[in-house]
Formats: sequence, structure tokens, C-alpha cells
Amino acid sequence: MRILVLGADGYLGWPTALYLSNKGHEVGVVDNFARRQYDYEMGVDSLVPIAQLQRRVQVWKEVSGKELACWAGDLVDPDFTHRVIKEFRPEAVVHFAEQRSAPYSMIDQKHAVYTQYNNVINTLNVLYAIMDVDPSIHLVKLGTMGEYGTPNIDIEEGFIEITHKGRTDVLPFPKNPHSFYHLSKVHDSHNIQFCCRVWGLRSTDLNQGVVYGQETDETMQHPELLTRFDYDGVFGTVLNRFVVQAVTGHPLTVYGKGGQTRGTLDIRDTQACVELACLNPPDQGEFRVFNQFTEQFSVLDFANMVADAYDGTVKIEHTELVRVEKEEHYYNAVHTRLLDLGLEPHLLTAETLQSMLAMVERFKDRVDPKAFTATVNWRHATNYLPTSGSPLPR
Repeated sequence: MRILVLGADGYLGWPTALYLSNKGHEVGVVDNFARRQYDYEMGVDSLVPIAQLQRRVQVWKEVSGKELACWAGDLVDPDFTHRVIKEFRPEAVVHFAEQRSAPYSMIDQKHAVYTQYNNVINTLNVLYAIMDVDPSIHLVKLGTMGEYGTPNIDIEEGFIEITHKGRTDVLPFPKNPHSFYHLSKVHDSHNIQFCCRVWGLRSTDLNQGVVYGQETDETMQHPELLTRFDYDGVFGTVLNRFVVQAVTGHPLTVYGKGGQTRGTLDIRDTQACVELACLNPPDQGEFRVFNQFTEQFSVLDFANMVADAYDGTVKIEHTELVRVEKEEHYYNAVHTRLLDLGLEPHLLTAETLQSMLAMVERFKDRVDPKAFTATVNWRHATNYLPTSGSPLPR
């Protein structure tokens, strides 16, 4: 297939583009490098050093013999978005190109507005470009399980059958997001569903859980093909932070009681899920939702697993809960549709954790312990966050 990957310079976009290319698909990549600018703004960096996108593309050609068509530009620019889709003529568009940090979106008004503008507007531009160039293009959109929140009922895959006052209908599952970032994803889902219903587009909304892991078959072929690894308090995921803290001798900082539970998956399963969605498109006019995760763990589960896997002494420390969320809650989400398509999950094992710990050990000289601190508090409308003084992208 011809597959265009948006946000291909990012943590998931880059290895997914390589995976699809390695599988024989013709792949185009697009990015505006905003993710790298967030690092400059926050004064942090990926634990794993990463090459420039243009260099990565060149190295992949040298290693694999396969070419990636490459565009640098901003999807908030409708002319650029339209031009790329018209030039590449994809059969599927895989959309990773959004500001993806909940804490970043909660820093202050400027960051909240930027997050929603960037994410919602660029997705609208993609929808309009697909409609104009070729409505049969399949939009595979990376959503998030965070759209649902943590309801006290089972979370279905996108839709729920409701009987009310004797009448029954199938409706979108209620959304209760926890940040301005997650709200932007809800807006995306509603806009995409609307365009499928009204314009006859087709789309798969992949409501993804928390991804862990850094090494894939493709990225390990050359040091300049590695993808980023974030452990800081703004962009780092909790498992990443724990493995870095363990290796560097710092306490594993669990927010509150640690009972917050989320769906998770291995980075290699993200790649497989995206390809499965592309190879099994919905009907024209159909908007479908897959809950993209393989297991459920609490924050404290993660901490205990890292402590057990690490060959050394690890202390677990409970700290202030800076987010407004339930510390303990019911959580049971359906996730069968990707399994039905043939997904063979990589489950989180001690071996996987030891591989992550070994990777951190190789780069531990690059760790900045100050980055562990949770500097963003959900309860404050405006937060002070020390930065390098760099402006927001754009």
C-alpha cells in the first residue's frame, strides 16, 4: 500500500514508518519538528540521542535499500497539507502529528490553546485534503484511551448500546477526558465521525493506551535509526520514568496512592496495530473505533514490576498527586477488535523490563535528575514552569 505517516519524526511515528516500509509498503513521512522544539522549551532531551529526520531517511535507504518520501511542513497550513496528500496520493494516512502530552497542555492558557489549536485544526485540514483529493483514502487516526476517562462501567470500543425510556440506539461511548490534550482528541473524534457521516469518508480511530519500549527490529539496525525515549515530568510516560529512576538510584516516584489504572502496550504492538488497521479498512462512510492496548496496569503495579526486575535496591516513594483524577477506580476496557484482526501481543514481562533497564544503563550519563519532577499542577489555571525561554512552536 501507499501509506503516508504524519508526525513521522516522533517517538511512535518514526519506528512505525520504518516498520511499514520494511513490510513492503511505499511510505511517505511528514513532520514539522515541533516535538524537538518542545525539548528546547522544557530544557530537557531524549535519553536516547536521535538523528535529524533527513539523516534518518538517508540511513534507512542505506541500510534497507528502501526510500521514504519526505516532507517538512506544518499541517496547520491547509495549503501544505493539501499539497502533500495530492503529491503522494496515499491509500492510507496514519496520523500521529499532534501535541501528545497531557501535562504540557495543562501548563497555562497559552499551552492549552496551542494544544487544541494545533491538534484540532491540523486534523481538520487533513480531513478537508482527503475529501478534496480522494475521499477513498483511509484515515488511521491515533486517538487515546484517555478520551473515556475512568467510568464506573466497562469501556466499550467506541460505541455503546443504550436503552432509554423504551427506545434503544447505538451511540458513541461517553467521553470524560482528564486534560486539554485529551479534550483535543475528543474533538478530533467528533470531527472525524462527522466527516465520515456527512462526506462519506472512512476512518479508524485507534484509542491507544500508554506505550512502553524503545527498541524495534528496524530501529536497532543502525544507531542513527533509534527513536526517542522520554522520561521527564512533562513528556515522559510513567514506566519510562521508573526504569530511569531505578538505574540512576533515585526513588520511583508514585503520584498519590498509585491506583490509577490504564491500558498499555509494547511499541512493537503499536506498529502491528497500525498495519492491521491499514490492511483491513472500513467501508466508505464508516467511522470505527479500536481500543489499542493489550494489558491493564496501575501506576503502583508498574513501580513494583520495575523494582522486581531491577538487579539492585529500589525504593518506592509516594508523592503529591498533581493531576485531578481518582487515585483508585474501576477500570475494565474492551479491546478485542485488533485481536480479531490477528494481533499477537507482546506482553509486559521481566525480560522486557530488563531490556529497557539495559538500554537506560547504556545512556545513563545523559540523565538529568531534575527532569523527574512533576512541575505542572492541574489545579492551577496558570503554572510557573522554568524553561529555556524558547517560544512555543510557530
